[in-house]
Amino acid sequence: MPPQRPLWLLALLLQVPPGAPAAENPTDAAGGSHLLLDSRWVAVSQNARLVLGTVQKHPGNPLMAEDQPWEARFDNLYANVIHDPADNLYKCWYSPFIVDLPAKGLTLGQRQSIRYRPPAGREMGVCYAVSQDGLLWEKPALNLVDFEGTKANNLVVRGPHGAGILLDPSDPDPERRYKMFRAEDMRYSADGLQWTAPETSTGILSKSDTHNNLLRVPESGRYVGFVRLWSDGWGRGQRIVGRTESADLQQWSRAAEVLRGDAQHQAYAMPVFRYAGVYLGLVAVFRSEEDRVHTELAWSPDTVSWQRIQPGTPFIGNSATEGDYDWGCIYAAASPVILEDGIRIYYGGSNGRHTSWRDGFLCLSTLRPDGWAGYEPQDPSTPALITTRPVECSADNLWITCDVTDGGKVQVTTLDEAGQPLDRATITQSGTRATAGRLLTFRNRPVKVNLEITKAKVYSFGFADDP
Repeated sequence: MPPQRPLWLLALLLQVPPGAPAAENPTDAAGGSHLLLDSRWVAVSQNARLVLGTVQKHPGNPLMAEDQPWEARFDNLYANVIHDPADNLYKCWYSPFIVDLPAKGLTLGQRQSIRYRPPAGREMGVCYAVSQDGLLWEKPALNLVDFEGTKANNLVVRGPHGAGILLDPSDPDPERRYKMFRAEDMRYSADGLQWTAPETSTGILSKSDTHNNLLRVPESGRYVGFVRLWSDGWGRGQRIVGRTESADLQQWSRAAEVLRGDAQHQAYAMPVFRYAGVYLGLVAVFRSEEDRVHTELAWSPDTVSWQRIQPGTPFIGNSATEGDYDWGCIYAAASPVILEDGIRIYYGGSNGRHTSWRDGFLCLSTLRPDGWAGYEPQDPSTPALITTRPVECSADNLWITCDVTDGGKVQVTTLDEAGQPLDRATITQSGTRATAGRLLTFRNRPVKVNLEITKAKVYSFGFADDP
């Protein structure tokens, strides 16, 4: 009987044959991470499935509630949370309805028997809160905007619906360091508090009553915004995520569809952010028959072409107990706060259905570093096999980030371009950037990484000088 071929050699035999077009490589692995959810890194996949990472809801939830007279209804909250290095503060801009019918004091029975109807003159505002640690939030009296005869509130703007806030330190004009984006208009601010009058946007052609959001794409130097479209015209059919772009924040491309679900699972909104050389989207999925919302995960190489990860499976899911702070709806904030020891994903939660009575809250979920999604065995009785495309070895040591259950392991073999093994390592414990190979003589040369995954999930790989 011929000797059994190792899995890494079988993987080589299954690779793209000579002369086949090479996949486009990712351009910028921020922080040195190469996420395996990015299919451009993966050449061979056997018995492997890409699954969502595990989000943990913070035990201190909810962090912030409707406790001011101008916070009639947090509704979807449409929060924008950043950690500003300039003053080492967490900052949150959120959008409550400041003129609405509050649910405070209504019993669950009353909420179920009395139909909620938005009142005439319903109005949204943008409020501001700060925190030293991202957990305990304060609502400062800013004395900027009048509400019922007083400016002793934390309002920064009245009127905009679903404003997205971008901190843009790359803008040479300090008066435009902060940007407030909607499909209809733009505003600017030096400090995030005092904003210019709205400047009308042209070309988008979308009235977008959802969480609009904006980011700057380094590959093109252009700004990209995400807005709402409708399948059958304004307010008709199903909700769709639209994309628009601009070089000057004045003239915008006509918004075009980039992601949709179906009539029962609609793409309500999608905050988008850049992470490790790819773009990730936190999709608010409106379950129309239940009148509830959860959050799913999608990724894109370029902000145009999007792939959902495990469609129909919540990334941040609702509580199973009616009346809990996030039983009804979950809308992820734009955008996550990335820390060395993990990722903070803030979100707006509510304890009632989307179109019914509900109280709203600012909430927090956390994720391990690089833990958005990873590969695990499809059939648990057999190892999963992943072999990457050639990638430049940029440092002396290979690392992987993984979760390993009891008795599990990840066998890592580093190969040269010809498929010859350079180093092997076995990882038997969960780790973040766990050393998985020494490659001293292969620095700045292309290598491939082969992963045999048993009772484990692997999220990312990369290279570092220090083991």
